[in-house]
Amino acid sequence: MLSPDAAWRRIVAAVEPVAGVETIPTHAALGRIAAAAVRAPIDLPPFRSSAMDGYAVCAAAIAGPPPIEWDVVGQSAAGHPANRRVGAGEALRIFTGAMMPEGADTVVLQEDVERRRGTAVANERPRPGQHVRARGHDVARGAPIVAAGDRLDGYALAWLTACGVAQVEVKRLVRVAVFATGDELVDPGTPLGPGQIYDSNRFALLRLMQGLPAAPRDMGRLPDARDATGRALSRAAEESDVIIASGGVSVGEADFVKAAVEERGTLDFWRIALKPGKPLAVGKVAAADFFGLPGNPVSTIITFLLFVVPAILARAGGRPQAPVRVPAALAQDISHTRGRREYQRGRVEGQDGRLVVAPTGDQGSNRLATFSGANCLIEVPEHRAGLSAGEPVQVLLLADSGRLV
Repeated sequence: MLSPDAAWRRIVAAVEPVAGVETIPTHAALGRIAAAAVRAPIDLPPFRSSAMDGYAVCAAAIAGPPPIEWDVVGQSAAGHPANRRVGAGEALRIFTGAMMPEGADTVVLQEDVERRRGTAVANERPRPGQHVRARGHDVARGAPIVAAGDRLDGYALAWLTACGVAQVEVKRLVRVAVFATGDELVDPGTPLGPGQIYDSNRFALLRLMQGLPAAPRDMGRLPDARDATGRALSRAAEESDVIIASGGVSVGEADFVKAAVEERGTLDFWRIALKPGKPLAVGKVAAADFFGLPGNPVSTIITFLLFVVPAILARAGGRPQAPVRVPAALAQDISHTRGRREYQRGRVEGQDGRLVVAPTGDQGSNRLATFSGANCLIEVPEHRAGLSAGEPVQVLLLADSGRLV
């Protein structure tokens, strides 16, 4: 069995980025992958501005010792700059973000000034340049603000918008076909018959892809029949970049997905040293990347987060990174059998200046309830027989957008 780390590297290395670029409004680019570098079209800020509310003065022109008195000769507000120069012995009332007037090199905080009739008095000499933002202080015109392959999150879009970038070139969305497998599955809202369960995996995968650079397509359920499964996978490969199927990749007599993939493509590997998620099938159907996820709901979600999300990001032309691991102290014992790395659902919180984490109940791979209240995955190393309360562990933080942080 492959280690989870080796599986991650093999998956990411084997993925070919999609071809195709489109230009879309910046406000619609959340989660997309930049197709080209973007350079700042302007200096930001585009003028010298005040960082605080106060008085714009020329500190270089101050001659005598404090107290220092200036005649207040006008005002500069955001969007309404003063159209006069500040001379020696003069001050201009100024507000945060407002354009600095000519002749002024310093802002004296309003709380450091005593207003008298028509004048402002300070009892300390201001430091030249204090509380003044230089033109281009955030970014200079022509400097890179986005690199090709960057995933455009809310912070990147805010910066682009602040620079006046209204449109951005992005890689096209990755087309993802999503199947569930099993004759026992029915849609929510349908009465359950004997031996039937509701199909949650397909729904979970489609929802978790929101915010990713993907265009998921619900392909319904694959029956427990080898030929029908193969035909459905072939059709999906004709119009998809990635195929995801949950269930049908184990070694049971009714698990036909693995065999259907081998008949119509290639299978790179199908078992990894992971709990939950051992029966993970990875390969290709024609030119489409294939991921056969385990059928248990928790296993489906864990393997999707660990392996499919990075593959989608790489397929979209991005640069997937391994999940960030954060140290925390374990709040209770965890039993574990050596041999496979385990990811338990947990909740990490700050306590007395440190992070403490506890599992969210019984960790069976069928129990979606363990995700209720969870904000992380607790990593249990494969070489450990168990962990004791108080031990340091590594946790992988869960993001709201179907990703690991």
